[in-house]
Amino acid sequence: MRKYLFGTGLLTAITGGLTLLRGMREDAPFTWRSALGWISWAISVALVIGAVVDIRRASTGHTIDPDSPVHGQEKKLMKERARRTRA
Repeated sequence: MRKYLFGTGLLTAITGGLTLLRGMREDAPFTWRSALGWISWAISVALVIGAVVDIRRASTGHTIDPDSPVHGQEKKLMKERARRTRA
């Protein structure tokens, strides 16, 4: 679980969201650029969640889509998970 919570993608998404929230606290009006920033942040969060799900599925022995960044590493992830559970 630690590997998911402290992944660089998740930390980047959190800091990006905090930056957007800080910008909303000021008296600046909500513009189309703000909307694009929030849309971009939502896409980033969705990609991070998808990557975490793919890693979890691969490490438990399930098949994952070929377009996943961890495709082809399923056996390695399963061995690593088995090593951690035995120790």
